[in-house]
Amino acid sequence: MHDPFDLHPDVAAALAAGRPVVALESTIIAHGMPWPQNLETARRVEQAVRHAGALPATIAVLGGRPTVGLTDVQLEALARSGAAVAKLSRRDLGVAAATRRDGATTVAATMKLAAMAGIRVFATGGIGGVHRGAETSFDVSADLLELARTPVAVVCAGAKAILDLPLTLEVLETHGVPVLGHRCDELPAFYSRDSGCPLPHRCESAAEIAAVLRAHWALGLAGVVVANPIPVEHALPRDRVDGAIAQALAEAEAQGVRGPASTPFLLARVAELTGGDSLGANIALVLDNARLAAAIAKAL
Repeated sequence: MHDPFDLHPDVAAALAAGRPVVALESTIIAHGMPWPQNLETARRVEQAVRHAGALPATIAVLGGRPTVGLTDVQLEALARSGAAVAKLSRRDLGVAAATRRDGATTVAATMKLAAMAGIRVFATGGIGGVHRGAETSFDVSADLLELARTPVAVVCAGAKAILDLPLTLEVLETHGVPVLGHRCDELPAFYSRDSGCPLPHRCESAAEIAAVLRAHWALGLAGVVVANPIPVEHALPRDRVDGAIAQALAEAEAQGVRGPASTPFLLARVAELTGGDSLGANIALVLDNARLAAAIAKAL
């Protein structure tokens, strides 16, 4: 298809000149946080990337056009629309393009569009994974399969804590996706720094991560997870988070919340049950991931 997406002029110029660019997703803006914190956070994340020496490229679908690099006006419109905007995974991109609709891209869709544009580093909060109870529901995020086929490094605070973290690691291993712990030996549990799930690979710096990425991609391999624990001062105790998640999961089951609606519901409910502390932690970890992603992009 001719000219399948719109590339912001600043992003196009940076890529052409070989300057570092970091992709950012838009589902976290439309579905991950309430207004106006979503817009404030989106702007802060972009600024964090700039301050760390790279150019941010927030990705979404606008009027059916996959768009790599949003203007501030577009960013605000997306944030104001919130959950009214469609949540688009990889499978939904063609339908959204054909029907000329707006959509916020998930990790999987953002990875695909970033790779098409030539962006190799992507910062987000947490990836999707294997949902609890997947042995009967078969609910496994498309993010994991996208990592198995798309050569983009995803900097995150692990998988979202509402998921089955041990099974998520198992699926990543099955599909040959390395998980690099940034100064950590366990998979971070999103709001908390540890999960009890050991990681086979640890890196101490952005330069060391970049070296692994170069070698990985030189072999023709695909995605990489860079697991970056939430900063110590913003981390929440695991037992407190686990209690809130257990209650939110029970409420979701009672109300019949399933599929794409489950993650936004659970994140919002956990935020309520923690008195807003989980939202503050979410913002802090996204900002820290953006800084690390920019450092990796510079090292590459």
